[in-house]
Amino acid sequence: MKKKTNDSSEVFTLGHSPDPDDAFMFYAMAENKIDLRGYRFEHRLEDIQTLNERALRGELHISAISIHAYAYVASKYALLPCGASMGDGYGPLIVRKRGHGETAKRRNQGTAISSPPSHSTGSTADEAVRESLRGCKIAVPGKMTSAFLALQLFLGEFDYLVVPFDQIFDALRRGRADVGLIIHEGQLTYAKSGFEKIVDLGKWWKAQTGLPLPLGGNVVRKDIPKSVRHDLSEIIRESIDYGLAHRDEAVRHSLPYARDMDAKLAGKFIGMYVTPRSKWNSSNDAQLFCPLNKRKDAKISARTSCPVSSFRLFRVFRGQLLCRGWRSAPKG
Repeated sequence: MKKKTNDSSEVFTLGHSPDPDDAFMFYAMAENKIDLRGYRFEHRLEDIQTLNERALRGELHISAISIHAYAYVASKYALLPCGASMGDGYGPLIVRKRGHGETAKRRNQGTAISSPPSHSTGSTADEAVRESLRGCKIAVPGKMTSAFLALQLFLGEFDYLVVPFDQIFDALRRGRADVGLIIHEGQLTYAKSGFEKIVDLGKWWKAQTGLPLPLGGNVVRKDIPKSVRHDLSEIIRESIDYGLAHRDEAVRHSLPYARDMDAKLAGKFIGMYVTPRSKWNSSNDAQLFCPLNKRKDAKISARTSCPVSSFRLFRVFRGQLLCRGWRSAPKG
């Protein structure tokens, strides 16, 4: 393979979601606030399921994708050690229309969706929620999203309808689905949009594992020379650092992508998903995620160009699925 250079004529396609946390992370790159080392970037803003599907085809040089989706594209892409989004005790939500019941009654032959009693223990409450969701049609933002995998872990098999993430509320209003799996800023705006929470999958995951729920990450195509991949990774890391160091201006840049949120709420959402943990190279990460086989993980890391701690985090997530009997789970 002919080695690429950082010639200014070279343009890298960079895919990310049109939401405030991605806009925040890539602000410094989009506005030339940092040294781009002669590289140029063409930003492609698309919903996460579309980005996952494009990664399957290897279309973009660099892309934000779901951690779940990385299992499907590991032969084409390396997982970058920066740009992670993790829910630490919070994450994707299952919501319903406030006061909902009639649509579910029709579909469930008289069984309405009901919340568990407030005095229930964790396991009892979880089972009550699972029972209430049996037979419901759930609007989901994509089969390769980490939210979809988390819901599989929580619920098992279920009936679903794939809907773009920003159209799930509308699908519930129109009665196309009984409940919705909500990601992105909908996690903070669902109440004022007329919905109520049934379960927080990030909170459930934390209670089950004591770990943050891995949701998204950035990948780079493996046909790009390693030296260039290193440059691209450092540029993204510096962009995140710049945003964290210049928070107010980075939040302002993100506001056009903050649907139904003011600056204060957008700042809260960004603070949930852009943190020092967004850079996975922390020496504490390996201990945080799981005490797995260090030698084996190091070999896998070397083979996949995936940081050891990142791969452990993914293995914990996928391993939980396999333990529950989902033998069709993708191999990372």
